[in-house]
Amino acid sequence: MGSSFRGLAGLRCAATVLLLVCGLTAMAQTPSPQDLARKNGCMACHGMVRKQVGPGFAQIAARYRGDAEAPLRLAGKIQEGSVGTWGRVIMPRQSLVTPADAQVLARWVLSQPPRP
Repeated sequence: MGSSFRGLAGLRCAATVLLLVCGLTAMAQTPSPQDLARKNGCMACHGMVRKQVGPGFAQIAARYRGDAEAPLRLAGKIQEGSVGTWGRVIMPRQSLVTPADAQVLARWVLSQPPRP
């Protein structure tokens, strides 16, 4: 029974190490919000601070600061597009952005600090 127990304990230890390594690998492959923004072309129309084609991320954050529903609403605008929120500028639908990535992007945009 002793060797069987050690074998089982060793197997559990190996499984734990494998799960840990796999988890760290997955975390290493998770792109940062900035990488998601670059990958999905957000920076082509939005600056970090000021308007380019669309408003700057800091401007968006300032407009929605304190709005608890803003992350969900903004994630929807990222995926579905929008027009009229910032004048006549059209935010095209980003159908290739997953709902999870849209949430990450929305929270990141809304986390931008106030600018002078």
